[in-house]
Amino acid sequence: MESSYRRRHRTWCCSFAVPPSSPDNPPIKARKPKPDPQSKPNNFSSVPNSPQSSKSTSRIVARIDPRRILSPGRVSPIEDAVLDPSPLLDSAPQLRSRSFRAPIAAPVPPPPMNSGVGDCFDVRMSLRGKNGGCVVLELNSGVLCANSEVFAGLIGDYRKGGSSNSLSGGGSSKMCRIEVPEVDNLGVFRETIELMFEDDVPKRLLNIGVYRSIDVLEVSAGIMFTKGVLSCLQYLEAVPWTEEEEEKLRNLFTRFKFDDETTRDILGRLYLHDSDDSQPNVARQLVWSITTCVNVNARNELKSLVKGLLCKSSVYEKNHHLDLSKEDLYSVCHSCLGSLITLFEEASSTISPERSTKKDTNKPLIERISRQVDNINWLLEIMLDGQIAEDFVDIWADQHQLLKMHDNASPMVRYELSRVSAILFVAMATRKLQCRLEARSGLLQSWFAPMLLDFGWLQRCRKGLDIKVLQEAMGQALLTLPLKQQHTLFMEWFHHFSRHGTECPNLSKAFQIWWRRSFLRGSETYAIESR
Repeated sequence: MESSYRRRHRTWCCSFAVPPSSPDNPPIKARKPKPDPQSKPNNFSSVPNSPQSSKSTSRIVARIDPRRILSPGRVSPIEDAVLDPSPLLDSAPQLRSRSFRAPIAAPVPPPPMNSGVGDCFDVRMSLRGKNGGCVVLELNSGVLCANSEVFAGLIGDYRKGGSSNSLSGGGSSKMCRIEVPEVDNLGVFRETIELMFEDDVPKRLLNIGVYRSIDVLEVSAGIMFTKGVLSCLQYLEAVPWTEEEEEKLRNLFTRFKFDDETTRDILGRLYLHDSDDSQPNVARQLVWSITTCVNVNARNELKSLVKGLLCKSSVYEKNHHLDLSKEDLYSVCHSCLGSLITLFEEASSTISPERSTKKDTNKPLIERISRQVDNINWLLEIMLDGQIAEDFVDIWADQHQLLKMHDNASPMVRYELSRVSAILFVAMATRKLQCRLEARSGLLQSWFAPMLLDFGWLQRCRKGLDIKVLQEAMGQALLTLPLKQQHTLFMEWFHHFSRHGTECPNLSKAFQIWWRRSFLRGSETYAIESR
């Protein structure tokens, strides 16, 4: 049943309105579409909705509308009309499988339609949302054909069918109708069409922002809107992105292929195109820079930053340029150890002033030693995270020159060496470091006694070290040795603890475990074997 109703005119909006009644614009009667068992609703020219939709294949068919188009870009209701008996055209391209190429010259629009509809507004485009809603745009076919290869093909196919109908005696006053079903975002698609009528596209993109411009770029690439694609790429390349916008742009470039000339600049911000040989190891350069940094605050800030980027639990995906090889890491570590030996030689007055580091002569010796120990411990933490610290245990156990200078150095300086040993003890006790028996034995035989001497200073100058954890770790590390070696080291601790008390680590718990394993259980075993 037909019902006439009046609607108010709005331009480029999502309301379903038509101009008010006037002598120049007679009222339009609309009726709700009713299913016709004798005809099928295949009378719209249809195009894929957006690049994100998986239903990108559609069919094209022309539909006649005798109304005159009155204003550009008007949004109006969908009305039922007489079906056009023209054949169904299957010319909608598979947009997701095509790559975008910037043409050398703009496509030549088809000749104007020979109809009484008007020279300006001869296309009615219906955008149907995936989640409901519909927008109808009345547009100029010349603008559509000049800007979009997809719409140029649809309108050209329609006109071929219209010409054949005209020759056979059909009417020539026809309007081309195009339907875009399953549109993900009606507003973005409409904005993309509006860009075809804009004189200053970059200014329009500046107003809508980066995130929305990426959506417009996607729709422009889907309908082969060359001007829109180039404008979006130029705008996006010139502005900064958030991480969310960058990820969205990466996803877009995985679904669409553009020619190198069009996307060279913007892809240069997303990907590293140089060859592997021409790129230096960035991670090694960062580590070297940090270990030679003099400013304390800057060094601590950069250590936290780089360690977060290099650690295995980092949220950032790493490529070969950010991978720090074991050889590079140990190379930096050996350099720090060499500097540390030089500083202790200076502290023990066994080095000439000419061999001292010139750039650090204005810094106190204690500060320079502490900085090198901090560097070694920081590198050791990276090794432990990458599970490549086993070799460092052997390296530290073989530092005979440092051990010799430790005996003669001042307590306020030598305790810095025990800070390195403390990191290794804690790593072994917490099972972050698994190494051979020979390596554990060599480490404890070399650095256990210095640790007993330096423990009082470690308590006073902790520098982030947990003393309770360290005491527990020392006992657990001793218990990993054979009982005969445990006997020697535990007796050494017992005599030292009896003389220095709280200035010595408390290993009573581990001592009890060693005692039980060595004597009580041994006696029980001997008694059982005797019986």
